[in-house]
Amino acid sequence: MENIKLKKVSFASFLEQFPVLEPPIILGEDSHHAFDTANLPLPIALIDTFILPLEEELPDETTEFVACFRLKSVEPIHVVVYWKASLLNYSYNLVTFDQVGNVIEKRVIAGTFFDGEMLTHSVATIDEDWMISVASGQSNAHSSDFSATNNTAYQMEILPDGNIENI
Repeated sequence: MENIKLKKVSFASFLEQFPVLEPPIILGEDSHHAFDTANLPLPIALIDTFILPLEEELPDETTEFVACFRLKSVEPIHVVVYWKASLLNYSYNLVTFDQVGNVIEKRVIAGTFFDGEMLTHSVATIDEDWMISVASGQSNAHSSDFSATNNTAYQMEILPDGNIENI
């Protein structure tokens, strides 16, 4: 019988999947291609242990998760961003964890979303002070008309305790 070694499912092995990036970081519609090319695929065991419990709905067989990056650690927290692709919805998810891997907070900070009527595109910039600026625009999927009144912008801040505050 063949002896198969399984990589230990630990919070440290999860963090290793996310390269450390220094802000400023811009997350746009196609940013995930760079992360998907540069980073190894997330092992299923790590997705099952650390990402699926964060999801509101269980993903189907077409859902994909890509490790994007983590911000340089500032004790007592870790900040990671992953990309989730599901049918007609693509999102960049920012998650803060404590030192042992307990989730502090999760936010969708950018992506493309379609609800059957409206198409929403959001981009995010994370700056050196852990401020996140998000700009979103919406358009009707059944019309080529674009209205600037459907655009929004807002900011969030990652606090030292790992909570994320709207500004």
